[in-house]
Amino acid sequence: MYLRRIALGLLVLSMLSCNFVTRMIVPATATPAPTATPIATITPSPSPLAPSYIPPECQASAPFATIPPDLALAQPTITFEPNPEISKDLQVDVFDELTKKVDAVYVYPDFNGKDWAEIKSRYRAKIEAGLDTESFYLEMQAMINELGDEHSFYLSPLEVEASEAELRGENDYVGVGIFSLPDPERQIISIISTFPNSPAEHAGIKPHDKVIAVDGIPLQFDVDATRQIRGPKCSAVTLTVQTPGESPRDIMLIRASIQGNLNIVSRLVPTTDGSKIGYIFIPTFFDETIPPQIKDALEAFGPLDGLILDVRLNGGGSSSVVDPIFELFVDGVLGKFVSRNDSRTLQVKADPINNSQTVPIVVIVSEDTVSYGEIFTGVLKDLGRAKVVGQTSLGNVEVLHGYDFDDNSQVWIASETFYSATSETNFEQSGIIPDVEAFAEWDSITFETDPSVKAAVELLGHK
Repeated sequence: MYLRRIALGLLVLSMLSCNFVTRMIVPATATPAPTATPIATITPSPSPLAPSYIPPECQASAPFATIPPDLALAQPTITFEPNPEISKDLQVDVFDELTKKVDAVYVYPDFNGKDWAEIKSRYRAKIEAGLDTESFYLEMQAMINELGDEHSFYLSPLEVEASEAELRGENDYVGVGIFSLPDPERQIISIISTFPNSPAEHAGIKPHDKVIAVDGIPLQFDVDATRQIRGPKCSAVTLTVQTPGESPRDIMLIRASIQGNLNIVSRLVPTTDGSKIGYIFIPTFFDETIPPQIKDALEAFGPLDGLILDVRLNGGGSSSVVDPIFELFVDGVLGKFVSRNDSRTLQVKADPINNSQTVPIVVIVSEDTVSYGEIFTGVLKDLGRAKVVGQTSLGNVEVLHGYDFDDNSQVWIASETFYSATSETNFEQSGIIPDVEAFAEWDSITFETDPSVKAAVELLGHK
């Protein structure tokens, strides 16, 4: 069971992903926020670039060549191997099983106001008219997307393999090693973090940076901005990157094998009153290496006067990741998941590290906090374990259940919604409302200038 925002392009810049957010531009909040760094005019580098880091696997390669931008944009969506071919009969069988599951368990009896019968009929006609395997999987994705809940999704067999590896923290793909947030409205890609020992990390790309062009060409969101960055192992790509408060710079990266898991960020927040405030940035709840990383951080911190948990860019994940994190901070019945015909209790058993069960907590959220990110924050707030700082989230807490088919594809269907044990708040309708509004665009700030962190420290009663 898990909750995540779903579509293409968020996880890494060279493979399909199951996370997506449409960011919205918001006016300044009451808390002063830094002015967003303007995107400067893109100009070519004055001299030829050299890669800042050559991956060991590419040391003996031929001279590094970039893919011409027009060719990169003309390439079809890259997959590293095709999905196994399936017959028309198997396509029909998968379609029938998939639609029966939606009929039986979809959380909205009215199918979210959509004409589900018409949708099924239309897609069945496409299958009967004849679809190749890859087109079939794309059509099944499109059919589930038509439910419009922004949560339910379908995965081809190859995407299932990638998703399961991502959950285990065993990413394995060719790319530059960036975990990012595409922003079509502002025509940028914000850097959330980089993978350890990746070309991006070695090149000095850091959280809060943004990509504004690839090989001198502005990002093409009307096609697929991430496609501009894809390419074969040991080929070169030049990214125009801008750090908050600085001018854009060109960086040549050599694509390489990226393996392993995402890392949290943990650090102590500088204070002037002698207090010990810990900060943990949690990029996702879809990586089972995250809970032990948080435990290690709490052990390293020792007893704290306050703790800031930053989930502002967290798109949700799996209960297998979130429940062990809950156990660090709370105990007992937290709420219930409600389906059409039943409900079940969310209950955890305390697993404290140092004073983690009693330390005052502030959680940072934004419009990009989705799914289990919202449930996690809402539960801590309702239990009185945490205050909340940031920007009101959009409200998307349907719980997904997965179903496998004979071709090894999967559908994840919004089957439940969540209600807190200690309030009548409907997170789906209200979102998570912060106690203090304090927000700035991720790519306009650094940790030192972050108004959300500043407000969190003040809310904890320190300075």
